[in-house]
Amino acid sequence: MRLLENNIQSYDFYIEKENMHDEIAKGLAAPVKTISSKFLYDHRGSELFEMITELEEYYPTRTERSIFNDKIQEITLAVGDVQTLIEYGSGSSNKIKALLHHFTSLKEYVPIDISRDFLFQSSLELAMQFPHITIKAVCGDYTAPLTLPLEPSGKKVIFFPGSTIGNFEPVDVRNFLMKSAQLLDEGDGFLIGVDTKKDLHTLESAYDDKKGVTAAFNLNLLTRMNRELGANFNEEQFEHLAYYNVEKGRIEMHLESQCDQQVIIGEHEFSFREGETIHTENSYKYSIDEFQTMALECGFRPSKVWTDVEEKFSVHYLEK
Repeated sequence: MRLLENNIQSYDFYIEKENMHDEIAKGLAAPVKTISSKFLYDHRGSELFEMITELEEYYPTRTERSIFNDKIQEITLAVGDVQTLIEYGSGSSNKIKALLHHFTSLKEYVPIDISRDFLFQSSLELAMQFPHITIKAVCGDYTAPLTLPLEPSGKKVIFFPGSTIGNFEPVDVRNFLMKSAQLLDEGDGFLIGVDTKKDLHTLESAYDDKKGVTAAFNLNLLTRMNRELGANFNEEQFEHLAYYNVEKGRIEMHLESQCDQQVIIGEHEFSFREGETIHTENSYKYSIDEFQTMALECGFRPSKVWTDVEEKFSVHYLEK
């Protein structure tokens, strides 16, 4: 633990290079090449994603923000007197500010993210804006087991905005919810954003914008592997691919090889056929009933749900 300011502490639990090399090598050696979406978020990837959230086509962030703006009093009342607020994948922490302003009994905020620089920079900014709140910035993988530096008493609430839950396979969603429940006591809560099912055009446009920002975000993964793992990907020989898989109820993002080629990462060599892809992200969409049913199976009681008028997005408050 390091003390960065009077009201901010930093904890670094993430061994980035070792984890990244082993996981990526395993994923590229699989019959269907896959890389976890968490590796999209280095510092540049995080910057690009923040740009994506402001795009005309990308409705989730804008719609979720409008729900929080319109319903913040109801959300504050539903959550109650929370002392500890834990945020998974905090990124720039833009969405947390409304909660930090309205949760007047809050004593500590615990943001968790694997993008080390982005996490500590945003935590320092929040520390100056909210000097009465202790900020415990945790660099770590929130999908892996973590021992968090939490106060032993007081109500705890986990905040997981942005429909990042959609990046998990359904079986992993259940495991994740059950693991999250273990951090909480009875009566504690989970405030989570979940994207809903909707028309094909709206979904696919959100993940393949006209300006090409999402393509740059996806292709940045190759740049990161070249820089951090000594790989030799030629970015011009891959293209961004995104489409909605109706049968599985998810958006899929891929990097598609434009030719037959070989790529070396350390001591590993990987062959790509023309048209073969690296599957880099899924984004599952859930109806309100589908998600609440999963939550019930995992130790949570659905308490409240808020949506926009068109029900493009939903925000759920679950209680353990």
